[in-house]
Amino acid sequence: MKTLVTGGSGFIGSAVVLELLKRGEALRVLVRSKMQPGNLAGMDIELVEGDLLGPDSLLRALDGCECVYHIAAVYANWLPDRSVIVRGNVQGTRNMLQACVERKIERVVYTSSVAALGAHGKTPANESAQFNLAETGDVYHISKYQAEQIALEFAAQGLPIVIVNPSSPVGPRDIKPTPTGALILSVLKKQLPAYVEGGINVIDVEDVAIGHIRAMEKGKAGERYVLGNANLSIRDYFQMIGEVGGVQAPSLRLPTTVAIATGHLYEAMATVTRQPPPTTAAWVKIGSRYSFWDSSKAMRELGLPQTPVRESLKKAIDWFRDKQYIH
Repeated sequence: MKTLVTGGSGFIGSAVVLELLKRGEALRVLVRSKMQPGNLAGMDIELVEGDLLGPDSLLRALDGCECVYHIAAVYANWLPDRSVIVRGNVQGTRNMLQACVERKIERVVYTSSVAALGAHGKTPANESAQFNLAETGDVYHISKYQAEQIALEFAAQGLPIVIVNPSSPVGPRDIKPTPTGALILSVLKKQLPAYVEGGINVIDVEDVAIGHIRAMEKGKAGERYVLGNANLSIRDYFQMIGEVGGVQAPSLRLPTTVAIATGHLYEAMATVTRQPPPTTAAWVKIGSRYSFWDSSKAMRELGLPQTPVRESLKKAIDWFRDKQYIH
């Protein structure tokens, strides 16, 4: 049996690829260019070139495959051209799942996000949560919601697809880095003068990878599984990063209105530097709502592991230091 993984060179994707290789699976990984394998360098896998916006390339990539992990996504809080996020996450998902239908793929795991389920406060929400972030205008969160709706449409039409909704993964190989990794680096580099009231759910990226594989093996088609672990206030999360990384975490709490204004300032600077900002006004609005999650369904039905977050942060920080993201 051959399995196709999209997004395998990225953060979550490479963790899934490594876990599958441990299990002896024959893997084909979709990449934009074989010359830039990213996290996949040196792995015993078949690389196939293709693009989520090129349906013909997806059909070729799927030839001879029975199972698919569709992990590829544009995970960004800001890009110079925001339409890239929409095209990659929404149209790219539609193209991939349509190709799976045409190739009669036997089983699909689609990587959504808790972003597609909204942010619902300090009482942990679960898979029944309804998206409530449209008014923030954040392109990433809205695009992930729209992409998940597409996945549910395909499920209703009979595609055997299981949806997983990771929270905020941390760990090694955050090569880009993702906004989650960039936040860790911002604390370690003391680029954030203060924290904002709010909360986050954090999980080890390797636990997320195991959650994907268990979803392929045990998940119920057409259902969602929240892949999360610890619910932490932003203050406590930053404090933990500081303790693990050996730096002083921000101790000043900014009022939300000031933090939102700071987010706008970061965005304005990003338009000049062309570098992603530490955060944006929209992400401050979302984070201040608290995004706490209940992963009991995935723990019960999939056996989702729960590695202590402090251990996960140590692995992430050690990797960032080893790769000289920080000194």
